[in-house]
Amino acid sequence: MTTEDAPSIVFVHGTHFSAGQWSPQLAELREEFPVAAVDLPGHGARGAEPWSLSAATEVIAAAVHSLDRGPAVVVGHSLGGYAALEFARLRPELLRGLVLAGASASTRGGWAAPYRFLARLVPRIPADRLTRWNDRMLRRLYPPPVVEATIRSGYAFHTLPDAWGEVLGRFDAGAMRHVAAPVLILNGEKDSVFRSGERDFARAHPDARVELIPRARHLANFDDPAAFSGAVRRFARQLTAAG
Repeated sequence: MTTEDAPSIVFVHGTHFSAGQWSPQLAELREEFPVAAVDLPGHGARGAEPWSLSAATEVIAAAVHSLDRGPAVVVGHSLGGYAALEFARLRPELLRGLVLAGASASTRGGWAAPYRFLARLVPRIPADRLTRWNDRMLRRLYPPPVVEATIRSGYAFHTLPDAWGEVLGRFDAGAMRHVAAPVLILNGEKDSVFRSGERDFARAHPDARVELIPRARHLANFDDPAAFSGAVRRFARQLTAAG
């Protein structure tokens, strides 16, 4: 595969993070693929913008257009995965392939109750305290090259109630019927909650497969950046080989 043949890849971050989440993947893949990472509305450089799924799809679409290579592979993690599913439904002409990472659980039903509670609780905790907790956790678990870009970008705690308030109750495996492109469901082996529906999600799509990052948790791209980037690379190369 030549650089001219390579599809572009757009990365969409997870809850309260920003484009900085993807710094390991951008560094690993940019020599072979045109790559970009977005800040969703209410996050990162777009922190002042109101959250909505429809606005999130337009941010992803703008990133695809900015790379000027036609339809793109979209990689979405957690909240970003559900935003990517909505993008697949609303802008199918811009999608070459979809990678759902930590986003193959139904957001309907009773299991969502703890997340609704968390979404209501977070705004009651001072943001500076949440920031210190998150900084300490990330620095304890991961080496600086993996997480420093995320820490520098800060956290969008204020957006969590609106973002998950819109996502919860909206998505299940049926959303896969709206994806008119191949799908890689890429989960951490130990992410028991967000991989709980992976078989249902895979069965709901005619060209979907599941790949696990061994021993990784919800933040699989932090737990094993090389394995995560390698899975995305193989998927993108296979799309090119398939024509």
